[in-house]
Amino acid sequence: MSSGFDLNIHTARLLMDEPFFAAISRRIDKRASYAVPTAGVMVNPDTAQFEMLYNPEFFEGLTDAERRDVLKHEYYHVVFLHVTDRLPEGVAMKLWNIATDLAINSHLHNLPAGGLIPGEAGTPFENLPRGQSAEWYLANMPDFNNQGENQGESQGQGQDESDGQSGGSSQSPSESGGSPSSDGIPDSFDDHSGWGACSQEVKEMARERLKDIIRKASDECAKNNSWGSVSSNTRTKIMKVLETKIDWKKVLRYFVKASQRANRSSSIKRINRRYAYIHPGKKSNRVAKVAISIDQSGSVDDTMLGKFFAELNKLAEIAEFTVIPFDTRVDEDLIWVWKKGMKVEKERVMCGGTCFNAPTEYVNNHGGFDGHIVLTDMCAPKPKRSKCQRMWMTTPEHAKRPYFQPSEKMVVID
Repeated sequence: MSSGFDLNIHTARLLMDEPFFAAISRRIDKRASYAVPTAGVMVNPDTAQFEMLYNPEFFEGLTDAERRDVLKHEYYHVVFLHVTDRLPEGVAMKLWNIATDLAINSHLHNLPAGGLIPGEAGTPFENLPRGQSAEWYLANMPDFNNQGENQGESQGQGQDESDGQSGGSSQSPSESGGSPSSDGIPDSFDDHSGWGACSQEVKEMARERLKDIIRKASDECAKNNSWGSVSSNTRTKIMKVLETKIDWKKVLRYFVKASQRANRSSSIKRINRRYAYIHPGKKSNRVAKVAISIDQSGSVDDTMLGKFFAELNKLAEIAEFTVIPFDTRVDEDLIWVWKKGMKVEKERVMCGGTCFNAPTEYVNNHGGFDGHIVLTDMCAPKPKRSKCQRMWMTTPEHAKRPYFQPSEKMVVID
């Protein structure tokens, strides 16, 4: 059963002519797993990081062209938000899986057998045009109740005869997806079960991270003056992800919870029920200790502070906040610990310029913090590296024109 195929060794070569997907790939963990029959992307419920799981035996039986398209298929799921969006209300998960695959496979031409392709003769989708959105395919999905078994059989035959796309694959349609199941509805090409493996808060954090991933990937493409096979129309759709609105309250809550989890230890006593052999269980009884550095410059107004403090008050049950007012320095006499139930006044206790090194050095030197949140207008030079995870929170206006581009998470309070 074991296979020596390591996808990480081959990815750079496979995506040599695909600068956008190569940039995306470098920012997604890829791990071998026999728990998935082919491949699948998901969000790690503990870290909010995107991951790709792949079956080594499946990949070993593919040609390079097929491997490349499977990689692109998975990364399209990520950048089109299929992994992090909510399931449309009242829609069966299986039909949504098909719709997302049809939208993605419109852009691919070398998928292995089992790929659901719009317009492919002899399949239930032969009358569907390429290039539509997942929502469009969902609204125009064939009536599988009337397809019958013959349609399903013809689908399998059509895949065997399709322009050599299945060449080199040792997988049968049932192994690689696409064969009709007992309900007459074709199975998705890849594994989508991980899409529901995490909370909405985790998904919000992952979407925020995805913005950074897309932004950095597009910058690399701009430098190379090439997006590879990504068409201008598809590029426009991808860049619209940067315009999606993120619920900052959910991101803040997740960051605090993630800080609490930062010191959890793996445990076989508490099993991760969905991915027992991939992500071990975690246990922790401790309260997160989070540093809150508050920029005292005038551009951080009371409205912003009021919204921020209102959310922190709700989170005080699961965390201990150390509030650090700062301008160009930190006055330790003004630092205080936010206890549960405290009434917080939105008073400004300092005034002056802004230096991010001041609170960073305080947090680094005192230790014991699980996370560091900086509420600021972003109008100061880039600081030193933080020894614990750090997140920046600012206004929509200042997020558009930050003095520096942080490598950590930046969240907009609106």
